[in-house]
Amino acid sequence: MPGDKSISHRAVMFGALAQGDTIIEGFLRGEDCLSTISAFRALGVKIDEDDHGRVVVHGVGLNGLKEADNIIDIGNSGTTIRLLSGILAGQPFVTFLTGDASIRQRPMGRVLKPLSLMGAQIIGRANHTLAPLAIIGSALSPIVYQSPVASAQVKSAVLLAGLFTDGWTEVQEPSLSRNHTELMLSAFGAEVVQLPKGAKVKGRPILKGQNVMVPGDISSAAYFLVAGAIVANSRIVLKNVGLNPTRTGIIEVLRAMGAKLTIISQWQSGGETLGDLLIESSQLKGTTIAGDIMPTLIDEVPIIAVAAAYAQGITEIRNAEELKVKESNRLETIAIGLRQMGAKIDVLDDGLRIYGGGALHGAHVDSFNDHRIAMSLAVAALAAEGETVIDHFEAVSVSWPDFVQDLARLAGGANE
Repeated sequence: MPGDKSISHRAVMFGALAQGDTIIEGFLRGEDCLSTISAFRALGVKIDEDDHGRVVVHGVGLNGLKEADNIIDIGNSGTTIRLLSGILAGQPFVTFLTGDASIRQRPMGRVLKPLSLMGAQIIGRANHTLAPLAIIGSALSPIVYQSPVASAQVKSAVLLAGLFTDGWTEVQEPSLSRNHTELMLSAFGAEVVQLPKGAKVKGRPILKGQNVMVPGDISSAAYFLVAGAIVANSRIVLKNVGLNPTRTGIIEVLRAMGAKLTIISQWQSGGETLGDLLIESSQLKGTTIAGDIMPTLIDEVPIIAVAAAYAQGITEIRNAEELKVKESNRLETIAIGLRQMGAKIDVLDDGLRIYGGGALHGAHVDSFNDHRIAMSLAVAALAAEGETVIDHFEAVSVSWPDFVQDLARLAGGANE
């Protein structure tokens, strides 16, 4: 599997703030993670890359970033702009951040509000809720923040700002979001306490460069897990997949749907759990997905909708309103694509109701420039009758540039 996107971002960021070199193996060379590298180069950090996914970050320490001489464009990466806002809020200089058309419409207020409570000065469009952003570095104070949403990006932005304060910064969530920031900050030498629903970090740590092995991305693995389940006579082993418990909701859901999914080996590396997964053709059934499990699979909802379209019975997905403010409104866009292929789907205020059991057929569909919609529709096409054409498929380069080639190795018949 391609390297984990969340961990690749954070390895570069924390390596930049550390003393000494950080060597990253298995780095995801998708456009989003390359945007993070570009941003930190603009902030004065030397970063070397080779052709084998190896990245070396020459850290400048917690106080070593330099003012960029131009606006920093983070492309389509929500992780980059939100986490970087936390880091830049405590710097002694001004930074201007922008991104593509999608980023400029994605909500930033959820991050800027807690940062402003810490003393940050951040100016944005629409009453400081949308990019572009002007971040005027300020002296920050620690806070205890009760986040209204379970969001790893919100939590991480606040914790990273907390690195530049004197004292403990704490984030509490309605349910636990992915904890890669907490695990990796601790590995780099920060004092971090993980809470049942949140985390806190002590300011002014001395971070030390590390060797980071990036596990395979379970969000990417989800596409082949569903493909293996819905395509007849399939048997796929996915190697070195990250199995962080805050990310494995897709495994729980597929098993609840009756998927023949086995973890055939499991081990630890750098505080993260990894494993090899076996998926085989399965008779899937509908299920209900809601509540605390949602933050562990929010990126996988579109591909779960594909599995549900091929399952027997009704699948209902609730508490997924977060999908309305991703690269596209993923509740709407996955429903549009699957309906064009013959599925019956209701879009709810906070989720989807999918009526499974019907045969899907090939169609001409659109990714809406969203990488997860593009890959989900490609998987849906594998088990559909006839040919499917997906417009704007180049969006997959955000997280899996070699998706078509990897799919063709398994299934053939896929081309761009």
